[in-house]
Amino acid sequence: MLEISAINVFLTVAECGSFSEAGRRLNLSQPAISQTIQNLERQFGVQLFIRQGHSIRLTEAGQLLQGLGKELLTSANRIEETMNSIQSTVMGEMNIGCSTTSGKYLLPGLIAKFRQRYPQLRINVLISNRDSVMKRLMAGDIPLGISSKIIEHSDIEYHEFFTDDVVLIVPISHPWAKYRHIYPDDLLEAPMILREENAGTREVLMDGLREHDILPDMLNVVMTLGNAEAIEMAVEEGIGISFISRLAALRGLELGRIVEVTVEQMTLQRKIYLARNRRFPPTRAQSEFWGFVKSATVGSLQNLA
Repeated sequence: MLEISAINVFLTVAECGSFSEAGRRLNLSQPAISQTIQNLERQFGVQLFIRQGHSIRLTEAGQLLQGLGKELLTSANRIEETMNSIQSTVMGEMNIGCSTTSGKYLLPGLIAKFRQRYPQLRINVLISNRDSVMKRLMAGDIPLGISSKIIEHSDIEYHEFFTDDVVLIVPISHPWAKYRHIYPDDLLEAPMILREENAGTREVLMDGLREHDILPDMLNVVMTLGNAEAIEMAVEEGIGISFISRLAALRGLELGRIVEVTVEQMTLQRKIYLARNRRFPPTRAQSEFWGFVKSATVGSLQNLA
């Protein structure tokens, strides 16, 4: 008989592209992972993976099983939650995909409040870049995603639930820290630290600068970093100035390690959305979380951040 746990192992290996990485994610040994895959291959009489040195890729049969396996796990979760709902209990497991900033600074407080209602529910926050989150959502790999960008797609439904300010931060020793007010042209000569390409905060910044006829190649960029926390630390060290999410800057500002500076006629904001794929029927936990976020106010979310 087909075991759902074995299908879960197979899907994790397919997603990770590595037996060892799948083992770490599932807290299983690599031999246990290999044995599970071998048992599935013997059971079905087909090869599921092509092994090439340290890398693996799905065979045609493996690709077919991947799609069917996702449907099976979704159905299994719905059966479990439906039966649990008879006793009005939200249980089981739920995945949410999100970007680094949302995952670190916004979701933990929101999830903590939600789990006060449903303490038996386990929530996994899967952090990756914004484009990856939306690709996984459209593929049905995750049921819910947090994004700062709307991708027009007939299957994707969005709910705007938070407005994030993108602010200019400088070291406490910087001359601007005293006046806390500059003009857009002042940014041209200052050593600038930027987020990586395609980051939401960077896109917001570039759009704001273009409104003042400032193009990216006019900036004195001294460093590019892949997350807001690293940028905040680099600013503390005096390497340069930067624009980051106020969510990410909040701790440094409260501790007096950095200073927020206002830029005349530049108000940079980005909307944060909760998204789901309407093509896949939601479980009760997913529906409850969607409703919980829709009922939350911006003020209450600010307090959680």
